[in-house]
Amino acid sequence: MSAGSTMAAASHPAHSTAATTRPARPWRRYLLRLASVALCLLLWQWAAQHRVDLGLITFQNVPAPSEVFRSAWALLQSPRLAAHLWASVVRVFAGFAAAACAGVVLGLLIGRVRWLSDVLMPPLELLRPIPAVAWIPLAILMFPSSELSMIYITFIGALFPILLNTIHGVEGVDPRLVASARSLGSTRLAVFTQVIVPAAAPSIVTGLSIGMGTAWFCLVTAEMIAGQFGIGYYTWASYTIQNYADIVVGMMFIGLLGMGSSAAIRHLGAWLMPWYLLQR
Repeated sequence: MSAGSTMAAASHPAHSTAATTRPARPWRRYLLRLASVALCLLLWQWAAQHRVDLGLITFQNVPAPSEVFRSAWALLQSPRLAAHLWASVVRVFAGFAAAACAGVVLGLLIGRVRWLSDVLMPPLELLRPIPAVAWIPLAILMFPSSELSMIYITFIGALFPILLNTIHGVEGVDPRLVASARSLGSTRLAVFTQVIVPAAAPSIVTGLSIGMGTAWFCLVTAEMIAGQFGIGYYTWASYTIQNYADIVVGMMFIGLLGMGSSAAIRHLGAWLMPWYLLQR
């Protein structure tokens, strides 16, 4: 930077500060997001109506948004929708709750205790790449009921994002914070609960948000095992009878529920971590 530009910046500190801290107008962001969704729907409608065939991808058999919305409206009026939603929500949240407890506790311990990391990380890293669909045969053999098997599949899907983000958060704590707390006479337990956990909390919340999305992602796999209700089961059953519009409806419900659940976790985390918001 030249001397002239430096002097110019120094001569207008208030203007430069106001320019960098000026809050963005939220309604413009919302309008932009709505416009992007509307544009995608219009492109999808056009491609489906004209049966666009690009060689590598074709829309000849893809239902148009108008068909999908008609199917969604029919499902909204059906009494089975509440049963589908309730069954899926119970399975996802049960698996997620178990994964959150196990992932956060194990992540905090593995991140702080080296010998535990040496003992537990090799088998966990061996299991981590296995996709949820590969667990279906073992889940059927391990659990006496299909309901527990489906909850286990969602548990496996949510566990590893939570675990790895928690470990990353613990290992990323500034050592100077720990040293300062110890120099002031804090016990190991106080350092862990009052320094390590709050400092790792943003990464833990990120892992919980990703884990919730992954649990919904594994829902179709989980409900392939057995079941008469559930959004994943509805999507899979629609595929077997080649009802393409209903497939997209099921996908939309899973996407909306997953997005809403992850957003709720992020907002709850932001509310519980005022110190993190002040640092941003």
